[in-house]
Amino acid sequence: MATFQKKRERGLLDGQFLIAMPGMFDSNFSRTVIYVCAHSSDGAMGFVLNRAQPLTFPDVLLHLRIIDKEQAIRLPSPTRDFQIQTGGPVETGRGFVLHSDDYLSESSIPVSDDICLTATLDIIRAISRGDGPSKAMMMLGYAGWSAGQLENEIASNGWLNCPASEDLIFDRGLGDKYDRALSLMGVSPAMLSMDAGHA
Repeated sequence: MATFQKKRERGLLDGQFLIAMPGMFDSNFSRTVIYVCAHSSDGAMGFVLNRAQPLTFPDVLLHLRIIDKEQAIRLPSPTRDFQIQTGGPVETGRGFVLHSDDYLSESSIPVSDDICLTATLDIIRAISRGDGPSKAMMMLGYAGWSAGQLENEIASNGWLNCPASEDLIFDRGLGDKYDRALSLMGVSPAMLSMDAGHA
């Protein structure tokens, strides 16, 4: 547990939201809100927060053979309805759980003071038993950028960024999350321009 408490050096965009500008033509990121978990001179990694995934949590549990069909029928509502989202276009078959820090395992990585990331089966089992974190979301895949790529995209007017809101991260309402993220910055979608400013 001591290793978990070690402070890791935070990157400039760690714990920030990236909000796609209207000129974002990559369909993977159009109208997305991304939570940046790691940013350094080597690149960046984050998760799309507002893309639904057709898979259900029972589907995932059955696929991983954590439960059988009989047990799936008896899952309590909160477990059955645990939301799975599309975290990004990289490694889409891999699952990640972003969660509150009231659940910790050897493999949990602190992302901010209150939010952790766990990508191992122990958290999936804990959630299936009802002993998981109080706030959590599971994503399949992630968004990744190579060294300097994200900075270039921001400079080219591809993204707005602002400090993340934990309430918005774990909010289940995906349909209007983009507009609500913009409103954190006092911006309405109608105010956004597709053109970068040039002197």
